[in-house]
Amino acid sequence: MDFLTLTEIFEDMHKTNSRLVLIDHLVTLFKRTPVNTIKKIIYLLQGKLSPAYEGDELGLGEKLTIKAIAESSGISVKEVEEKYGRVGDLGDTAKEIAKNKYQQTLVSEKITIERIYSTFEKIAKSTGSQSQIIKLRLVSSLLNDATPLESKYIIKFLLGTLRLGIAEYSIIDALAIAFTGNRNNRKKIEETYNVYTDLGTIAEILSKKDLEGLNELQITPLKPIRPMLAERIMDPIEGLKKGNGMIAFEYKLDGERVQIHKDGLKVQLFSRSLEKITNHYPDIVDTIKKFSIDNCILEAEIVPFHLETKRIQPFQELMHRKRKYNINDVILKYPIKVFLFDILYLEGNNLTQYEYTKRRTILESIVKENKNHTIELVKQIVSSNLNQIERFFRKAKDDGCEGLMLKQLNSKYRAGAREFLWMKLKKEYDNTLGDSFDLTVIGALLGKGKRTGYYGALLLAAYDKNSDNFQSICKVGTGFSDRDLELIYNELKNYVIETKPYNVNSNLKMDIWYTPKLVLEVIASEITLSPSHTAAYGLIQKNFGVALRFPKYSGRIRFDKKPEDSTNTSELIQLFNRQVKRNKL
Repeated sequence: MDFLTLTEIFEDMHKTNSRLVLIDHLVTLFKRTPVNTIKKIIYLLQGKLSPAYEGDELGLGEKLTIKAIAESSGISVKEVEEKYGRVGDLGDTAKEIAKNKYQQTLVSEKITIERIYSTFEKIAKSTGSQSQIIKLRLVSSLLNDATPLESKYIIKFLLGTLRLGIAEYSIIDALAIAFTGNRNNRKKIEETYNVYTDLGTIAEILSKKDLEGLNELQITPLKPIRPMLAERIMDPIEGLKKGNGMIAFEYKLDGERVQIHKDGLKVQLFSRSLEKITNHYPDIVDTIKKFSIDNCILEAEIVPFHLETKRIQPFQELMHRKRKYNINDVILKYPIKVFLFDILYLEGNNLTQYEYTKRRTILESIVKENKNHTIELVKQIVSSNLNQIERFFRKAKDDGCEGLMLKQLNSKYRAGAREFLWMKLKKEYDNTLGDSFDLTVIGALLGKGKRTGYYGALLLAAYDKNSDNFQSICKVGTGFSDRDLELIYNELKNYVIETKPYNVNSNLKMDIWYTPKLVLEVIASEITLSPSHTAAYGLIQKNFGVALRFPKYSGRIRFDKKPEDSTNTSELIQLFNRQVKRNKL
């Protein structure tokens, strides 16, 4: 398949602000894609070379890319940098520079998707002292044969700045239409994706077989599944009602949620967003390798831990574990504790269909048999007594937890689902809402005075799954330290976009728009009706959305969450209604 065909479709995608039109473009693309190429197309649309859990990264920086553009076009690096300064986007810069070159020379060889993908793989796998030279030659060879439009998208792929705003749900919709002829079949595709998180393989099976072919994709060690999520509640009484008067209460730890996979002597760790984080925790890997079981999938919360005081430390301490170098020194300086809370797979058996109490019993026996000072079971009580629950809640907070998790005793593990089978109870800020919000940055107002060069306020959005878009809910300008301002500013630089993205729903004017990518944790005093913000617009009251009152940045960037994992509009509606009910009491 010619790469030019793909780039032309991308150009059409850039011109639309309609999700339905975008899906139509995807359907056209999928129908025109050969069976042996569809997997590669899906990965490229996701900005990857493989599923996130494989951890493949191109590792190409801006400076090296500029050198490659200069080398392929026969002009100096300084000239490319000057052009880049005027154009503002390196992909568009490559396109403009290639126009002059293309008028003078004939392209010697067509660029195919297969060639693009093969070259990108070589770039990703290139390591060692000569890797920069090898990468430079590989990129230059593509640009030498590329049309101006192809040059633009080669660079955008390499730098991760494609920014078509294509969410996974839109890809799933398009797959359902293209290969089953019925958009309603997206439910089956999504259910499969929840337990087998390789969208490329799913697309390949759909293109070769039919919907029933997805049944062969089952939970497998070393391939993470999408985590089960919890609904929020306001108090234990609400949880007990949903659990028929008896429920399991567990410590809710403020750490990093992780899936631990063991298959023989191979151990892999995956984050909540399904990215491989094995290298961050070699001490956990060594411990799990010694477990007296052959294969399993465990869920746990990793927290920073002070060995002398035996106290859980602030979440930010875990950031030191993200280092690529001197990890052994980091292990000694920043010890951790692992609290297991679920088991999904054991010795060839899928346990997700077991009731929660049975999974907990199995987990208890494993921990008992494999005693280790680093790994423990999360603390739990099963109760219907409010006084006992309140004492447990106070103890959890005294022990450094952020609240409690409530789990219905007969609940099965529903991968990717957010339901009241699991519930979370937290108390923060004014104790009015009882929880924080994870919101995606979609825009910014430029800062003045002390904040000149950064931003004065960020526009944040909730996610609406039904429309697959991000809806504004508040502007946040407080709670940021100088270090926060610099860190977030540098992160957001990668996602600046010229105009409001198609999947952003906001009526506000911003100085800067961003591709929805970065998720921040925010606290607030209450949810209010708003004529300006679009979150849950018209769903509670006509001509009104909802907004957060007195929002404040909590100090935590949620690198472990995808934008689609942001607080969703259905949650906001439920919280608003409960808030109104409570205020009437």
